[in-house]
Amino acid sequence: MELNNVTIEVGSDASKSHTQAANTPSSDEKPKPQLLYAINDNPPWYLSIFLAFQHYLTMIGAIVSIPFILTPALCMSDEDPNRGIIISTMIFVTGIVTYFQATWGVRLPIVQGGTISFLVPTLAILALPQWKCPPQAEMDAMEEAKREELWQVRMRELSGAIAVSAMVQVILGYTGLVGKILKYVTPLTIVPTVSLVGLTLFEHAADTASKHWGIAVGTTAMLTLFSQIMSNVSVPILAYRKGHGLEVRQFQLFRLFPVLLTIMIMWGLCGILTATDVFPPSHPSRTDVRLNVLTSAKWFYVPYPGQFGWPSVTLSGVLGMLAGVLACTVESLSYYPTVSQMSGAHSPPLHAINRGIGTEGLGTVLAGLWGAGNGTNTFGENVGAIGVTKIGSRRVIQWAALIMVLQGVIGKFGAIFILIPDSVVGGIFCVMFGMIIAFGLSTLQYVDLRSARNLYILGLSIFFPMVLCRWMQKNPGAIDTGNTTVDSTLSVLLGTTILVGGVLGCLLDNVIPGTPAERGLIDWANEMPLGDDNINDGTATDYDFPFGMDAIRRWKWTYYIPFMPTYKLQKQS
Repeated sequence: MELNNVTIEVGSDASKSHTQAANTPSSDEKPKPQLLYAINDNPPWYLSIFLAFQHYLTMIGAIVSIPFILTPALCMSDEDPNRGIIISTMIFVTGIVTYFQATWGVRLPIVQGGTISFLVPTLAILALPQWKCPPQAEMDAMEEAKREELWQVRMRELSGAIAVSAMVQVILGYTGLVGKILKYVTPLTIVPTVSLVGLTLFEHAADTASKHWGIAVGTTAMLTLFSQIMSNVSVPILAYRKGHGLEVRQFQLFRLFPVLLTIMIMWGLCGILTATDVFPPSHPSRTDVRLNVLTSAKWFYVPYPGQFGWPSVTLSGVLGMLAGVLACTVESLSYYPTVSQMSGAHSPPLHAINRGIGTEGLGTVLAGLWGAGNGTNTFGENVGAIGVTKIGSRRVIQWAALIMVLQGVIGKFGAIFILIPDSVVGGIFCVMFGMIIAFGLSTLQYVDLRSARNLYILGLSIFFPMVLCRWMQKNPGAIDTGNTTVDSTLSVLLGTTILVGGVLGCLLDNVIPGTPAERGLIDWANEMPLGDDNINDGTATDYDFPFGMDAIRRWKWTYYIPFMPTYKLQKQS
């Protein structure tokens, strides 16, 4: 078979016939994309490992960028080897949750991992007076044990907030409430919620990129060159094919690995400038400025729950982190129909969506207990990889999850990424945060932008949160009710842009009169059917559990459980 100028040997005739059957649309359904491997196909193990590693490389760039914003806010020094442990923990938890999601959750070939959406409420929590970092001189004078406790107590606060707030997502999913609540989550709710994630973090991108603007701008330019201008340029490579020997094949290197290529090239450039002493000693763009992190990291380290101490729980932290949970819920729901179409599966029925959101919540609970400092969400980068490679096999994602778990326990591996110069990461931030903003704004395609009503809601729900939250940050003691808990809670809630913007957009869109077409509800419902009437004859098994279905269908009480594969069939019979 040939796809995107890449020739790959398909495993067996049975696999081929299965794929062809999956790609052949019936007369009453939409044509499905031509896939090399559809959702239920199992490529040979050796090919699966290669494809899985590709997914791993796709997500690693986004994963390692999170600690560059998180750890300074935790009062952790750049040279602290525990930064590598945090990265390893994120990768480890990502592997566990991804496997469970693809096997028992929504059962779509999606990767679950750390998300930028949780950074906004995280920074709002750490901006509270009791969590602000002491002066640098004071931290430098601390003993090692006190310095470690300084960031670990903040990590415990975040861990508790993440784990407890994620229980709301668990309840929404496994009780089936998510379908009912989404009636009120309109496009004009999604736009400010998602867009404000990127808009809020622009200062962090500027601070990181300003370490060396030449390297940062070069990184952004190179990423633009690879991902946009050269995305269709193929590179000839030598490959071996059974029965044919060595042959030249065309490989779309720049489309598959633009972030990885950019990081490696710019990192290498910084290495050259370091070796030639163009960058003076201790310059933040030198590749050896944090070398002790790598040398002091353990070769093998298995992350475990409570490794930084058991989580602490406060009302202000939980309510603030809830904004990130709700933002991730909306974002993941928008990916499910897209991934199902790209992987040759039926549109996801309601029971699969319920399991997907519930499982994502469980993953975030685990991330909190493990001390990852972040939650889990569907990775948009890996969704794009499916569209590029035309490989939607669930088995490939399961192999990718195994690779993540293995890499998560290799301590040196996590520490390597700490060595990436800040200016390179800043250039990546400029693109990444911009894409998050664009993803949120893309939802405007469903609404009528000629409507003065919609423009009013859009402008107010984006601009007002930025004004209010900036003022809250500059005046941390402005709220004084006489109750410390109430003050902290209100400060976090009003200082979290995605929460203020999402609530304001949802409230205004559901209160101000407008027609369904004007509000974009008709087109939005067509885009996200959420399993209304897709599966009603019992013949589609894309979302069945891997085993035990005979018993589940035999037990009549399972018909009334919202996340069971029999739920939708019973409701329609």
